[in-house]
Amino acid sequence: MIIPGVSAVGSDQPGRYRVALRWGDMDALGHVNQAAYHELLEEARTALLSSLPTHEKHLFVIARVELDYRHEIPVYHRFVDVTLRVEAVGRSSITLAHQIFRSDGELAADGRSVLVAWDGERRRSRPLSEKEVAALSAMVAAHAQ
Repeated sequence: MIIPGVSAVGSDQPGRYRVALRWGDMDALGHVNQAAYHELLEEARTALLSSLPTHEKHLFVIARVELDYRHEIPVYHRFVDVTLRVEAVGRSSITLAHQIFRSDGELAADGRSVLVAWDGERRRSRPLSEKEVAALSAMVAAHAQ
């Protein structure tokens, strides 16, 4: 799946995505607006989750987001790198650690999010499939090394 403005940074850095900043991400103070940080995370999560063996109708919803702002992202930065790491895999949920880095490498924000597997037809949570658990568990193992 191709997501405009988002690219994997490199095979040597799995879970790292470069996200282009847009004029609309900025506010009157000359930096990325705090609400746009969540959109940057969403774009990287979408790229990560699109690699899962998930049926098209089986999506994920956000149950929790923690985000600590560390440094501003001034207007002259053209992109950020977002890192995502699968920390835990549950019956119907996953926990991701996330970080947003400015183009100069400075940590701008970090935190965690909990995503719940979603059945779009029944409008409720669903258990993760065996294929999803295997793929997500492999991601946990890759980061543990």
